[in-house]
Amino acid sequence: MAQNPVFREVLEAVAGLSDLAITLLILAAAVLLILSERLRADLVALLVLVALGISGVLTPQEAFSGFSRSAVITIMAISILAEGLRRTGVTDRIGDLLLQIVGKRESYLVVGTMLAGASLSLVMNNIAAAAILLPSVSSAARKAGVPQTRLLMPLAFGTMLGGMATLLTTTNIVVSGLLRDQGIRGFGLLDFAPVGLPLVAIGVAYMALWGRRSLPIQPIRERTEGVRTPEQDLVQLYRLGERLFRARIPAGSYLIDRPLAQSTFREIYGLSVVGLERGGKVILAPSPDFVFQEGDVVLLEGNLEEFRRRDRPPYLEILPPREWREEDLESPAVVVVEAVLSPRSSLIGQTLRQANFREKYGFTVLAIWRAGRPIRTNLSDLPLEFGDALLLQGPRERLPVLRSEPDLILLADEKEILPVAGKGWLAAGIAVLALLLAAVNYQAVAEILLGGALAMMLAGVLTMDQAYEVIEWRTVFLVAGMMSLGIAMTKSGAATWLADRVLALLGSGGPTGLLAGLFLLAMGLSQVMHGAAVASFVAPIAIQVALQSGLNPQALAMGVALATSTTFITPLGHPVNVLVMNAGGYRPLDYLRIGWPLTLIIFLGVLALVPVFWPLR
Repeated sequence: MAQNPVFREVLEAVAGLSDLAITLLILAAAVLLILSERLRADLVALLVLVALGISGVLTPQEAFSGFSRSAVITIMAISILAEGLRRTGVTDRIGDLLLQIVGKRESYLVVGTMLAGASLSLVMNNIAAAAILLPSVSSAARKAGVPQTRLLMPLAFGTMLGGMATLLTTTNIVVSGLLRDQGIRGFGLLDFAPVGLPLVAIGVAYMALWGRRSLPIQPIRERTEGVRTPEQDLVQLYRLGERLFRARIPAGSYLIDRPLAQSTFREIYGLSVVGLERGGKVILAPSPDFVFQEGDVVLLEGNLEEFRRRDRPPYLEILPPREWREEDLESPAVVVVEAVLSPRSSLIGQTLRQANFREKYGFTVLAIWRAGRPIRTNLSDLPLEFGDALLLQGPRERLPVLRSEPDLILLADEKEILPVAGKGWLAAGIAVLALLLAAVNYQAVAEILLGGALAMMLAGVLTMDQAYEVIEWRTVFLVAGMMSLGIAMTKSGAATWLADRVLALLGSGGPTGLLAGLFLLAMGLSQVMHGAAVASFVAPIAIQVALQSGLNPQALAMGVALATSTTFITPLGHPVNVLVMNAGGYRPLDYLRIGWPLTLIIFLGVLALVPVFWPLR
């Protein structure tokens, strides 16, 4: 490789560049790759780490030091503590209690939903809080006769607002770690509260008094036809009736005396068997070993016209069409439910065929909701994406198994059977004690929270293997990799160089102008990039701006941290927005219409509150 003239020229060219130029090139490449979405953000972060090490900008110890930072340990510990609270039912009780207190009035439900999301976000990752509350909020909406569209976006916004009031948000942890790298006191557990809690109150008030008026009364027009009742009929919601048809098995059919597993309905025709009529009885969701007989009437889901073109009689005899509702596909033994993919789902990127979905979960996927429309054909070979909503049919007795699966979040009224019963108070006590100690000793937050996580395992709330499964490894690698970029920006002088440009552009606006400019920069990038990546290169600039202009670096860093959580304008701004987008049937325009006034209010709130609690000079 070294003898290759092209490779040698590249090495010589890189060697001729200064560390400053190399760092800026790597920074620009990382931003472009993340914005283009050609590569995952965590993969980009690891590429950045390797590039900085190979180029000599950082030593090997510096390049890999991100993995030993307190920020990474804190993120891992919080994931474990949050899972302990979830497994013992503590988080469910918190969410249900708040939703029970507020009653069934829509405005009160909006407030209760946002407060529940904000409360959980104080002690755990935002997306974990939203995933835990999503079934409870969905159930509360149905019981109160309120469309889910009126509550799911407030849930997402509430969790992001709550993340502004605590250190235990990924971007806040990253910014605090970057301050410590500069020899400046980092943020403690409660340092965000004086600014963040008023912002939570402002955001909740906006949504309750004004923002909720702009929420869709029903999902987008393409999702339903006509007026939709709050008690959602899932078959009509997914327009499944357009793909349901009945067919009789005539004499001489290939299907006679063959089990469903050998019917080739799905393999050749892309059809799903939803039910069957025999001797006046209806059999829903038949098992794979069910044997067909002459005269059986099969209820199929798929493209009828495509089937007509490919069918060779006497395979099936198509019967006249009829209207379909959810009750037609349910029985005392069979249920139709809706579920969304969880943030860490192993199903993401897999097809239903590759995942052996029917065999693993016992449910058939009737339709998938994605990007504002239902997908009802060729489902077996469609790679699943985060945020997909799945319409499922299967045995009612399998619901507890489906709920216990970490890959799916079931939207249903029935409560989950807790995997660990009788240890709720113990888990809550461990978490509260760890948080109190971390609040008192801000310099040992990582050590204390990791101790709390270990106590959860010693108490039998979860095992080591379960702890490994719940850690947000994508976030861990993203933060560890991008922390190396923050180190390189300081070491190479790139942060100082960029700070000079920022001062030249915004310096005339004074301290408030600098705070506003840095906030808008970080907030704008966070609408389309992961907040941790934005914080890793904007925070070093903010710190250098403060040091060069005689301002308080903690104040400007606080502004950047809060900006990275102000992701209300696009669904791409935060995974929580993606999680509720398909479940709520929102369009990107809905986020823009409701989110920009909230963004403006938060921006003004930050400019007013940060100088009070963190003086700029």
